Amino acid sequence: MFVLKFGGSSVGTHAAIENVVRILKDPRRHKKVALVVVSAFSGVTDGLIEMSRLASHGDSSYMEAALALKKRHEEAAEYFLTGDSLTLAMQTIKTHYDELLRVLDGVSVLREFSPRSRDLVMSFGERFSASLIAPILSSQGLPAIYLDSRLVVKTDDQFGKAAVSEGETFKQILSWFETTAGVKDRSVLPVATGFIGSAPDGSTTTLGRGGSDLSVAVFGAALDVEEIEIWTDVDGILTTDPRHVKNAFPIKSISYEEAMELSHFGAKVIYPPTIKPALAKGIPIRIKNTFNPESEGTLIVNKADQSPYPIRGISSMSHVALVRVQGSAMVGATGFSSRLFGALAQRKISVILITQSSSEYSICLAVLPSDVSGAEQAIYEEFAKEIAQGVIDPPATEKNLSIVAVVGSKMKSTPGVSGKVFHALGRNGINIVAISQGSSEINISAVISFQDEGKALNAIHEAFFHSRVRSLNLFLIGTGHIGNTLLEQIAKQQQNLEVNHKIRINLIAAADSRRAIFCQQGLAPATVKEMLKSERSAAELGVEEISPLSLPAFIEKMKAMNLPNSAFCDCTANDDVSSIYEPILRASIPVITPNKRSNSLSFEYYKTLREISQGRGVPYLYETTVCAGLPVISTIRDLNLAGDKVRRIEAVLSGTLSFIFNNFDGSKPFSALVKDAKARGYTEPDPRDDLNAKDAARKALILARECGMQLEFPDVQIDPIIPAACFHAETVQAFFDELQRCDDDFESRRKKAADEGKALRYVAVIEDDSVKLSLKEEPLDSPFLTLKDADNIVVITTDRYSALPIVIKGPGAGAQVTAGGVFADIIRIARPLV
Repeated sequence: MFVLKFGGSSVGTHAAIENVVRILKDPRRHKKVALVVVSAFSGVTDGLIEMSRLASHGDSSYMEAALALKKRHEEAAEYFLTGDSLTLAMQTIKTHYDELLRVLDGVSVLREFSPRSRDLVMSFGERFSASLIAPILSSQGLPAIYLDSRLVVKTDDQFGKAAVSEGETFKQILSWFETTAGVKDRSVLPVATGFIGSAPDGSTTTLGRGGSDLSVAVFGAALDVEEIEIWTDVDGILTTDPRHVKNAFPIKSISYEEAMELSHFGAKVIYPPTIKPALAKGIPIRIKNTFNPESEGTLIVNKADQSPYPIRGISSMSHVALVRVQGSAMVGATGFSSRLFGALAQRKISVILITQSSSEYSICLAVLPSDVSGAEQAIYEEFAKEIAQGVIDPPATEKNLSIVAVVGSKMKSTPGVSGKVFHALGRNGINIVAISQGSSEINISAVISFQDEGKALNAIHEAFFHSRVRSLNLFLIGTGHIGNTLLEQIAKQQQNLEVNHKIRINLIAAADSRRAIFCQQGLAPATVKEMLKSERSAAELGVEEISPLSLPAFIEKMKAMNLPNSAFCDCTANDDVSSIYEPILRASIPVITPNKRSNSLSFEYYKTLREISQGRGVPYLYETTVCAGLPVISTIRDLNLAGDKVRRIEAVLSGTLSFIFNNFDGSKPFSALVKDAKARGYTEPDPRDDLNAKDAARKALILARECGMQLEFPDVQIDPIIPAACFHAETVQAFFDELQRCDDDFESRRKKAADEGKALRYVAVIEDDSVKLSLKEEPLDSPFLTLKDADNIVVITTDRYSALPIVIKGPGAGAQVTAGGVFADIIRIARPLV
C-alpha cells in the first residue's frame, strides 16, 4: 500500500494533471494507493500571500487577484469535467471563493493580518486544488473523494509552523478510514489537502514550508504503508542544486540521516520534518518526477546502498547571518552556553549552525537574517552586566553569507574528505568564515560569502563527483597570430584532452582589440575569431554577451561570473593588458601569458605579482615570455629551489637577430638579410623594433629578475646594432636606404671576425647584478655558432654546472611554438585538478 503526494508543479497545468492521472492508473500503483495528498496549484500560495498583503494595505486589487484565482480553477474544471460533475465542481469553487473573499474583506477592513488569518488565507490553495482534483480523478475512471485534512490532522496553535499532534492525528486518520464508505477497501481514493491542519480550537493552521510533504508522511505513518512517494518536478534528490551546478545528477538511494542533513541546509526537494514520521515507522520515501515517471528517482531508507563516492551530496542555504559572541568571561564559565541558547529560545530564534573555538573565547551562531535583530537584543539583555563590564563584547554580526554542507555517511570511514573540500574552496579563492562538523561525521558545513555560493558548489561537486574529468574555464584576450594559433591548437586537442587525459578546456570568453564575447556554456575555439569579427548581435551568435572591449569591464565580468577553476590568458603584447594582472591574481584567478611587458615593467610590479601568486597559491605562468616554448624560466626556478646558484647567463634571445647573424656569412649584404628577415615574417612591420634590441633586453631583464637581481629596464645596457641615423629615418623605406649605406661597415666587421676564426652574434650576458646586450665575436666552438635560422639559445652557468654549463636551445620565436608553450602552461594549471 502506498500514499502519494503531488507538489504544486505536478498539478499546476492541465498537462501536469493528466500526468497525475496516468501515474495513478499505472498497474504498478492502481488499487495499491491508499491516499493522495496534493499541494496548491503552482504559484497559488504566493498569490494568496500577495492578496493578503494588498488587503491589509487597503488596496482593493486583491479582489481582482481572487477572481483570477477562481477563474484558473474554473478553467481546469471545464477542461476535465462535464455535466453534473462540472456543476458540482463549479459550486465548490464558488464556495471556496466566497469564503476567501469574506476573509480578505475582513483583513481589508481591520487593516490587520495576523498569523492566524495568514494560515486561514493560505489554506485555500490546497482546498481549491484537492476539491477539484478529486472529481477530475473520478471523471478519469479513478473514483475519488475529497478529504479536508483539517478534519483529521491535529496540531498545536503555532500558526505558520504548527506541530502535528501525532497521537491524536493518527487516531483521527484511522477513524476516518474506518468510517468513510469505499475508502478502506480502496474502491474510492481519498484526495487530501496537504500543508494544513487544525488547532485544538478548530482554527486552521499550516505546517510550515514544505508542509505537504509532512502531511503525506503523517498519513503514511498513520496507515503504516509500504512506501511514501513524493512526486515533484525533478528526478529525485540531486547531488546538489541544479540551478547552480548544471551537471548535478540524481542520487539513487540515501539514508534518512543523510536526507535530513541535506534538506536542513536547503535541499528543497524534501522538507526536513517530513522524514521524522517515516523514520519512526521505518517507511521508505521515494522522490519521483511527475514529468519523467520512468526515472528511478531517489529512495530514502534506513540503510542506503553504498555510494561509489565518499560523499552523498552537497547542499547550501542562501542568505544567512553569523552572530558572534566573545569575551574573557566565557572561558571556563559553566552555564554560559545554556544562558545564550536559552535567551534565543525564549525569542523562538532557530539556530542553524554553531561553532565554538577550543579556547571557549567565542561562539558563532548562524541564524536567518530576519532573526538577527532579535538575536542581538536577546544577547544584550541576557549579558547586559558582562557587556557593561567589558568582559563580553557586544554581539558582532556578519550578513550576506551562505552555508555549504557536504553530506555523506561514508565520510566517517574515508580519510581526506575535509581536506578535499577545503582545497577545492581555497584554490578557487573562496574564503571560509566558519566551519562546523558534527560528531556523527556525516556533515561538514562551511559558512562563506553569499556571492561565492554557486562557485563553491561547482568546485566541491567537481572535486568529488567528477574527479576523473576536471574543467578549466578559460578567459582569453588577444586573438592575433599567437592567440589565434592557440585557439586552433585547443580546438584540435580538446577532445583528446578530455577523453584521454580527463581535462576539459572550456573557453568562456575571448576578446580581440575591438570586442569581447562571453558564453558560460563555452565557445567553440575554432569559430571565435570569426565571431569577434562579425557584426551580429549576441542573440544571433547564440552567446550571452558581445560588446566593445573594455579591459576593466572584461575583468569585472570575469570576476562576477565567479566560475570555479577559472584562468586568464593574455596573448597580447599590450602594456594596458599586462597592467591588469594584479586584480586578476587577487581574485584567485591564475594568469598565463607570453606578454613580456608585465615582468619587464617596474621591479615593484614584478615583485607584487610574484608575491600575490605565491601568497595566495594562485599560478602566474609566463614561461613563454622568454624563448617561446623553451623551458628556460622553469629551469632557472628549479635550480634555485634545489639550492643551486645561477652565476652567469649568456643568451641569444631574439629570433630576428638570430636569423640575421646566423646567415650573415658574406654572401649577402647586411641590409639584404634584414629585408629577407622581414619578408619571412621574422621582424615587426618596422624592423627597427627588432634592431633596437629592446625586445631581447626585456627578455634578459626577466631572466635577471628570475635569478634574484632587482634591476629596472634602464639598468640594462644595450649596445646599438645599427647607427642612430637608421632610427631617425622617417619611413621604413628610408630606413632601408640608410641601412644600405652601413653594409660596408658591417661587412668589414664580419670579415675581421672571420679572419680570427670567429663569427658575429648579438648576445645578452647576465652576471654580477648586471645585464648587457652587445654584438660579440664568438669563437668557432661557441654554442652560439650552432644556431640555425631563428633559434634561441640560453647558456646557464651555476655552482653545480660550472665546468659544463646547461644549454637550452631551440626555436625561440614563431606562433606555433609560442602558442604551444602557452597551451602547455594552461594544461599545467589544469593538471593538478585531475
